[in-house]
Amino acid sequence: MRVIRGLHNLKAAHRGCVATIGNFDGVHRGHQAILQQCREHATRWSVPLTVVVFEPQPREFFAGDQAPPRLTRLREKVRLLRDFGAEQVLVLPFNDTLRSLTGREFIDQVLIDGLGVKHLVVGDDFRFGCDRRGDFALLAEVGREQGFGVEHTRTFTVDDERVSSSQVRTLLASGNFSAAARLLGRPYSLHGRVVRDQQLGRTLGVPTANLPLLPQPLTLRGVFAVVAELENGQRYPAVANVGFRPTVGSDRPTLEVHLLDFSGDLYGQRMTVFPCVRLRGEVKFDDLEVLKAQIERDQARARHYLLSAAIGVQDRAGQDDSLPLASAPLGRDEAMSSNTISSDSSSADDAADANNG
Repeated sequence: MRVIRGLHNLKAAHRGCVATIGNFDGVHRGHQAILQQCREHATRWSVPLTVVVFEPQPREFFAGDQAPPRLTRLREKVRLLRDFGAEQVLVLPFNDTLRSLTGREFIDQVLIDGLGVKHLVVGDDFRFGCDRRGDFALLAEVGREQGFGVEHTRTFTVDDERVSSSQVRTLLASGNFSAAARLLGRPYSLHGRVVRDQQLGRTLGVPTANLPLLPQPLTLRGVFAVVAELENGQRYPAVANVGFRPTVGSDRPTLEVHLLDFSGDLYGQRMTVFPCVRLRGEVKFDDLEVLKAQIERDQARARHYLLSAAIGVQDRAGQDDSLPLASAPLGRDEAMSSNTISSDSSSADDAADANNG
């Protein structure tokens, strides 16, 4: 896998490829179908499959904090693109220079002079260029002139609905991790490296692994029962808080994870966190004692939900199907003797702020 940052880093060896262009946020099953479509052509011509992405994503450039939250960081996106067959990823910085290109200039500089594209696969609604002329029709016209093929992406649906990143975000925000996994083709997860922080959890008797998040709108926010996977593939039931820790006044988003029945040093390790059910929203408590009492309740609910589903220490191989992914947040009055997921109105206000970035 070659990651090429910017047109100026393109070399002769990168030219001659089958390419596709897009955000590929989440690399969901619709994206995976596009990559499969591209692989068919790349295999036929024995050329690399190249994915062109933008950093930041165009809507982030124009809308800032009002842009939709990301499903995947760039690092994770690149890894997933590689896993599904991409051999090159061209990361174009989306800035004033790029946005000022006309449709034809973008084609000439990126696709022809830059990548020497042999075949292009894009959505028939793809738009680009400051002159608003960049569309599928222009690509097809230039392709005929310059000798490269252009075809639109095949529509991929689940339950007769087109799979999209916005649809996945909506499902995650509502706490429907089961349905989101069906669209992604895998359980949704968060990733990061454990760092030293204020160590407040340790003083409260609840040591947490802290994974800093990018200062961007959050896909999830609140307290969740999760399964945490360490670098060695070991999995542990856990409870996690995603957000700004309003009780202690944090000004940056953090993923805090408390592994149940675990002791050890996790600093510096990379961790993957699979949210399984939403327990509640973020709340600012009057003092640390009240916070500690709530944390204990959160732990008990997470432990019951996860352990009743027989989630414990597991290895990496073939275990994803065992994750107890909920279809709605856990109701406030959920009985500890049952792991049934409540979908009544009692959890509606908690779900409402799940996508509050």
